[in-house]
Amino acid sequence: MIQLIGPELFQQIAEQAARSPRRRMNHNFHSGPQDNPHRFLNVLLRGTYVRPHRHIDPPKAESFLVLEGRAAILIFDDDGQITDTHVLGSGVMGIDLSPGIWHSIVALSDTVVCFEVKPGPWIPATDKDFAPWAPKEGEAGMEEYLAGMVAQVEP
Repeated sequence: MIQLIGPELFQQIAEQAARSPRRRMNHNFHSGPQDNPHRFLNVLLRGTYVRPHRHIDPPKAESFLVLEGRAAILIFDDDGQITDTHVLGSGVMGIDLSPGIWHSIVALSDTVVCFEVKPGPWIPATDKDFAPWAPKEGEAGMEEYLAGMVAQVEP
């Protein structure tokens, strides 16, 4: 199969993201959860919350490449303190994270299109180790937590 990656596809996925309560949407290029590696577009709209997490069971590296817009990757220590931030989409376009690094991504533009690659298979129960010190999606305090993350890169 051949799949073209360009503005038309970005717009289609952004429209789906706008209809999603999570304000983001994936478009997979891999054919299913068992594939290796997983390759996909992740379209994030401003205001989406990606709970800090890491990939440790099994250990998985993860790569992000921003194709459109601007995003920040935030890196955390085990206590939930932000130790580093990296703005992608102007100058630096991507990042590769080793397994076990606590991280999150925030949209700094109205729409962000990321190309992501990480090892498969995808097993929902073990895919992400969510940070116990960060609110769950939809939980009280989530919006304030997100605003705090954004403030770390756009004061």
